[in-house]
Amino acid sequence: MPVGVYVHVPFCASRCDYCDFATWTDRAHVIDDYVDACIADVGRWRRVGLPAVDTVFFGGGTPSLLPPGRLEAILAAVPRAAGAEVTVECNPDALSPEQLASFRAAGVTRLSIGVQSFASHVLDALGRTHDPGNVRRAFAWARDAGFEHLNADLIYGTPGESAADWMATLDAVLALAPDHVSCYALTVESGTPLGRMVAAGARSAPDDDTQADRYAAADERLGAAGLSWYEISNWARPGGECRHNVGYWRGADYVAIGCASHGHVRGRRWWNVRTPERYVERITVGDSPEAGGEELGGGARRDEAWALELRTRWGASAAGLEPVALGELTAAGLVEHGGKRVVLTRRGRLLATDVTARLLAGRALALSRLEC
Repeated sequence: MPVGVYVHVPFCASRCDYCDFATWTDRAHVIDDYVDACIADVGRWRRVGLPAVDTVFFGGGTPSLLPPGRLEAILAAVPRAAGAEVTVECNPDALSPEQLASFRAAGVTRLSIGVQSFASHVLDALGRTHDPGNVRRAFAWARDAGFEHLNADLIYGTPGESAADWMATLDAVLALAPDHVSCYALTVESGTPLGRMVAAGARSAPDDDTQADRYAAADERLGAAGLSWYEISNWARPGGECRHNVGYWRGADYVAIGCASHGHVRGRRWWNVRTPERYVERITVGDSPEAGGEELGGGARRDEAWALELRTRWGASAAGLEPVALGELTAAGLVEHGGKRVVLTRRGRLLATDVTARLLAGRALALSRLEC
């Protein structure tokens, strides 16, 4: 299996109203020490046998907010296989032509740009700071720097977003010719500004039926434009799939670098301390930055791997599934199967959690009958 590295960059210029990630807007004084700690942490992993990795993913936060040369310094410390995919998440208003040229020269191969919407009032409702013009400039600069692999990250179902707004966003994104588009339903998390406003009745919560309609519209429009779904929230042109994320869905190993990042190696997963200060402290004194972890047993590991595969267009093995449950879900138009693999339909993707739970429960029942 391929091996990946995930690097969490927890710094932002401002915080979006819906965001509950481990990010901070008041930690600029920590950035240099944090980057040095990430480089040292990569060195720690190399000393215990980190191989040349197939993928590196810089997420956040806003990785493109790092000072010139600092992201490149982390990347330079990571051993990479020939042809490794290197992705950097970017905000459209935290990019420059010079920075993108530097990323490309350092070996970054792919950018994931946080577009979210092309409707200004939707961006305002999300607490985003960029405007559609920033997005168009960012894509143009990325092309000029030589990037071929570009993802547009979108959010649908924001209260106040009309069907026409969403279709206009999809059309505007397709006009930029990305080879990958990610679409996520807006979720309301407690503790965020949006969550507090919804709880107080000052804002409406997203409507499930509306979000389902937006998803179906995206699947139809993106598919017609040549971007096929390959995971519930992701569409790509052939060869444009994010290899790092495919590794997650296929159970690959990945190493966690940075605060609040998660890793997985041979059935053991762990997570690092949440704040950048604690991460720097741990690394500086030579301690592990892990905050906790767990070892997945054989059955739990198989079930998790199966559930992750079911999220993809390749589907999951139909072996061992309870025939009645599989037949009922097929008849309901939620899954398709050709004997060896079971794949979610568009409707099944909208109900993926429930479909997965039912199929796993049926498999457990079938296994228990065999054991008896």
